[in-house]
Amino acid sequence: MKVKRIGIVGFDGVVSIDISGPADAFAVANETQSDPRPAYEVVVISPSSKPFASGSGLVFKPQRTFKNAPSLDTLIVPGGPGLRKPAVNRSVSAFVKARAKSTRRIASVCSGIYGLAPTGLLAGRNVTTHWEQAQNVARRFPDLKVNENAIFIKDGQFYTSAGATAGIDLALSLIEEDYGRQVSLTVARQLVVYLKRSGGQEQYSEPLRFQTESVSRLSELTTWIYTHLNDDLSVETLAGRACLCPRHFSRRFKSEVGTSPADFVEKRRLDEARRRLSNGDNSVENVGLSVGFKSGDAFRRAFERRLGLSPSDYRRRFSSASKVPSVQRQRSEPKKLSKAA
Repeated sequence: MKVKRIGIVGFDGVVSIDISGPADAFAVANETQSDPRPAYEVVVISPSSKPFASGSGLVFKPQRTFKNAPSLDTLIVPGGPGLRKPAVNRSVSAFVKARAKSTRRIASVCSGIYGLAPTGLLAGRNVTTHWEQAQNVARRFPDLKVNENAIFIKDGQFYTSAGATAGIDLALSLIEEDYGRQVSLTVARQLVVYLKRSGGQEQYSEPLRFQTESVSRLSELTTWIYTHLNDDLSVETLAGRACLCPRHFSRRFKSEVGTSPADFVEKRRLDEARRRLSNGDNSVENVGLSVGFKSGDAFRRAFERRLGLSPSDYRRRFSSASKVPSVQRQRSEPKKLSKAA
């Protein structure tokens, strides 16, 4: 059985985490298997054999060049201001286009889409990139269907992702495609990734949005709520954490957040419940209890009141195991990593 060879393009001015993030994820996947043969071989490929420097000053030494690169299972194009140089862009795009037919998967991380889009291979496809670059990409490449808010998107053999850490999310998804959800989660734990994100999640999360807009002590409290959904989140408890009396806390919370504490907590619990239901790997009642509802019935009533359908109906419609969405579909059946192919 052949090892899956991952080629990562390198060039001066690359974003270092766009290379190191996915590379480390594939390396950790190798460590999780009992078979002595690695599941993945990561090869950094550059226009020349000379070392190249990232924008942050880290220096990488490529193993291969565009002229002598081996056959690849997956090709990843990282982002970085270096791609703005016409000579680099032409070289990267030409290499990607030449390898497209013989490569199973081709992906871009962040502004790496600028090295992939000029090939014409993405014409008519759904793509994403860093939110800051999305409008420019849509303007320069009008034949692309740009989603400016997804973490990553799969369309055919092509994968595009948002910035920086989204490259790790993408790599975890590729590992899941190859070896199943359990292996991918094991890698995420080893990397100490707080939450394994699916492709359809927003780049600009609700907690981050609130923290950006608020400088009060409530900004920290809302973040704490997200990580303690199964705790006692009564007004009295939250007011105590904010060092305010319950009445003053409720007034201030509604003034700053735009809703009552109870309404905010319930919506956050249901948002997390929807994510867990989409994974399809737990009972409806357990999902409700895991996000802080006192009973399965209380969870179902709140879910139907807010969303207009039952949790079971939601799972049937939106579970990643039951349909192929426009963003990345993740396989739910694990394979043994020892059978690397």
